[in-house]
Amino acid sequence: MTAVTDHADASARASVRTGRRPPVLPDRTRSRAAVLNQGLLGSVVLVLSAMVAFGTFPGDGTLFFAGALIVFGALAAALLVPWDRLPYGFIAVIPAIDVIAITVMRVSSPSSRLGLLWVFPTMWIAAGFGLMGMFGVIAAVCLLFWATLALQQSGDLTYDNVLLPLIVLAVGVTSFLTARRTAAQRTLLATQAQLLSRVLERTRRQEQEVTEVLDAVDFGVVRVGADGSTAVANDAYGRLTSVEADDPQEDGPPAFREDGETPVPAGELPLERAVRGDAFDDDVVWFGAAGSARRALSVSARRLTDDAGADAGAVVVSRDVTAELTALRARDELVASVSHELRTPLTSILGYLELALDDDGLPGAARGSLEIAERNAERLLGIVGDILAASSGSPATALSISPRPLDVSDIARASAESLSPRAGERAVTLDVADVVSAPAYADPLRLRQVVDNLIANAITYNRDGGAVHIGTTSDGVSTWLVVRDTGVGIPDDEQERVFERFYRAQGMRGQRRGSGLGLAISRDFVRAQGGDLTLRSTEGVGSTFVVRLPVGAPTSVEEDGR
Repeated sequence: MTAVTDHADASARASVRTGRRPPVLPDRTRSRAAVLNQGLLGSVVLVLSAMVAFGTFPGDGTLFFAGALIVFGALAAALLVPWDRLPYGFIAVIPAIDVIAITVMRVSSPSSRLGLLWVFPTMWIAAGFGLMGMFGVIAAVCLLFWATLALQQSGDLTYDNVLLPLIVLAVGVTSFLTARRTAAQRTLLATQAQLLSRVLERTRRQEQEVTEVLDAVDFGVVRVGADGSTAVANDAYGRLTSVEADDPQEDGPPAFREDGETPVPAGELPLERAVRGDAFDDDVVWFGAAGSARRALSVSARRLTDDAGADAGAVVVSRDVTAELTALRARDELVASVSHELRTPLTSILGYLELALDDDGLPGAARGSLEIAERNAERLLGIVGDILAASSGSPATALSISPRPLDVSDIARASAESLSPRAGERAVTLDVADVVSAPAYADPLRLRQVVDNLIANAITYNRDGGAVHIGTTSDGVSTWLVVRDTGVGIPDDEQERVFERFYRAQGMRGQRRGSGLGLAISRDFVRAQGGDLTLRSTEGVGSTFVVRLPVGAPTSVEEDGR
């Protein structure tokens, strides 16, 4: 029965994949039950027949074999008759015949306890024909048993006369209850199987929908399990990395870091890092050798946790940023080229302005105009220099840094003094009361450039009549220089971007001023000297820039920026 059921289930699953209806298998449950039950009784009777034929039988052997032949005839009927095509009740004929055949065999030898064979048809009828069948077969067996006792003309009440009916009653009730319990379990299992089938089908549909959505997007998605296995990889990932999506960890084209020249070391590809348990954002990798068609991917990895809080793997998302990076490089190259071309004529202009200013006979009005022109030319030359530095790709390492011991307070006061005329034009107060002696190990030229930029910004983005507070302090290990203004402040959504190159924060009345390079270059200068530049700002209140510098020289052999 189990083999037939499994075959039917397999046929049904195959039909779902092929779209064809499964073949209808005939139900042979009743025929199999008839063969099994009657075959068991026939086997027992066959053994008894052999014992009677070759041994001593205390009874009428002819009558015994007559009953045995009836049992074998019922077995032949169980094998030959298509009981599944007949109404259900017809199969009860076989156990009924068995009851009669066993009665004949018991009459042949009342003392041989052949009546115990009534247990077989009792179990069959009680299990297969419900409550009425159970009571019917028990009543029939008991009546036949007592009838055979009457034929023996024995009126004595013995344990044997009571035990067999009790055994038949117990076997019948047990078979009935077992059959009911089995039927209930079968119904429960069928219900659960239907529920599981519906859940499985719904899960398959959801999985198919998710797969279709992932394959439709233009960014790569890979689901990495906690054991490092790849559970999901969409088609876009394979296209972006030139690796087949069904095996995303396969060796692919050569990979390079964000500069496009430094090879990614073995085991440092984003997917390999995610497999090791790393989490990262916007890790840019170039795929493809230089001089060939290349693609840049921005890869991010997010760790996942299960219900218990344990690591459950990661999701790795790859985005094609080739066009963006190519455009940025083209912009930097263009800006650098233009700036370089502007530098030569500006230098020439400044030279001639200096020669003109050296003329002692120059009228006062003309001198004032030339001085204004000289200041603006110098400012323009500084902007061009900033643009060239920003376009060099890595100012922190490309610029020459020559640090030495110095006092930050001297640079802070000198910068405030030089910018006081600009502050006076807007009635902005420069407060240097908190500037105290603070040693540092830094490049005085680069540090002066940073402080000038911070104070100039504090004046530019301040209110008329506002104030700029400048202070210095040191703890013996680090030195801090603070520039705080009472200006309009910087919005929260812009504070993360003020240190980006060419980004200009919004000033008063919605105006955006400057080239967007000063803060980016200033932070590069500070970091190149082993420090850092940070910002705290509240919109409508003001901004505070903090420069941190080391007091002493680095102990490492190779200093940053040198």
